[in-house]
Amino acid sequence: MENTDIEEMLKHHGIRPTAVRLLVYKAIEDFHNPFTLDDVEIKMPTMDRSSIFRTLRLFADSEHHIIHEVNDGSGFCKYCLCHSCGSGNIHHHLHFTCKICKHTFCIEDVEIPHFHLPDGFEMTDIECVAKGICPKCRGKAY
Repeated sequence: MENTDIEEMLKHHGIRPTAVRLLVYKAIEDFHNPFTLDDVEIKMPTMDRSSIFRTLRLFADSEHHIIHEVNDGSGFCKYCLCHSCGSGNIHHHLHFTCKICKHTFCIEDVEIPHFHLPDGFEMTDIECVAKGICPKCRGKAY
């Protein structure tokens, strides 16, 4: 994405497009699966870690919702670019974590089914992580 497109997208999400925010977005737009702060830091070795972290937190904020957090059970905070959000910014796709290689994948073409909660409950987030063996690791021993 070009800088002007990124600037417009950030403005659309209520974020002022600073140089740091543009650079961080350019670094994360190539990730096709969930990524960590460390992954972004590797792509941006001259950027201050705290600046990257603050930008990721801003992008993940429910008010702006450019990325979402993925809790895959690894103990590390992972992020994923928002591509398939339903109403209310609730993610309607599956995440899959491989038990062998420990990678987490966004499975965009598998939707999380919609369900109704009892009266008085209001859903703000939903997480769905399937665990198993990815295609690359199939056939390998544990």
